[in-house]
Amino acid sequence: MLYAVSAPNTCIFSPRNLGLPQKRSVSTRLCVCSSLSDDNGGFKVEYTPWLIVGLGNPGIKYHGTRHNVGFEMIDHIAQAQGVLMNTIQSKALIGIGSIGEVPILLAKPQAYMNFIGESVGPLAAHYQVPLRHILVIYDEMSLMSGVLRLQPKGGHGHHNGVKSVMGHLDGCREFPRLCIGIGNPPGKMDMKAYLLQKFSPAEREQIDAALEQGVEAVRTLVLNGFDHNITRFNMGQKYKYHKV
Repeated sequence: MLYAVSAPNTCIFSPRNLGLPQKRSVSTRLCVCSSLSDDNGGFKVEYTPWLIVGLGNPGIKYHGTRHNVGFEMIDHIAQAQGVLMNTIQSKALIGIGSIGEVPILLAKPQAYMNFIGESVGPLAAHYQVPLRHILVIYDEMSLMSGVLRLQPKGGHGHHNGVKSVMGHLDGCREFPRLCIGIGNPPGKMDMKAYLLQKFSPAEREQIDAALEQGVEAVRTLVLNGFDHNITRFNMGQKYKYHKV
């Protein structure tokens, strides 16, 4: 039997099971939908859901590291939108909610970075999310710490997580991404060691501010797409540390 759990303007269908633990596995199909009713009580608008995926490594040892900042962004979005991350599906911790009237599916893959696509591909297929509505959030060394960039598409930039996602989306690169700058390793420091290192206090302050800005940027993207507001956002981020 299926039943509906209501979030604001969002319907989530899942199997009835009062004995499920807080983090539960889902083997049946979930249906995510959101509609606006017309004056006659019918429905005239149905929104396409967004799949928003943060890249990172599972486990407490990676918590707070540079390579896991994508997970942190998902946590911030979940908190801001009141989304409970309490379901396991396709090797990912997921939560379903909405931004305005638009349904969103937040995901933190629980495979390691090189295999993250094993969650993203199946989730996108399961919920029938088009490429243009798959937002992938990840760390980017080519950007200064705390600088954000929203793009409608792009390559993998040698990021193994993004490379895995592309591999499980039939090699397609036409999906949005939110890059979070973490800067380059200092001197001759090993790149892997740098990625798995926690932020310095100064960097932590920059990242925390960026996460708040990122939540607003994601809201704008989900509600309005890549419009002039996103162009303005990217420009502001590009020069955020430049002194006038």
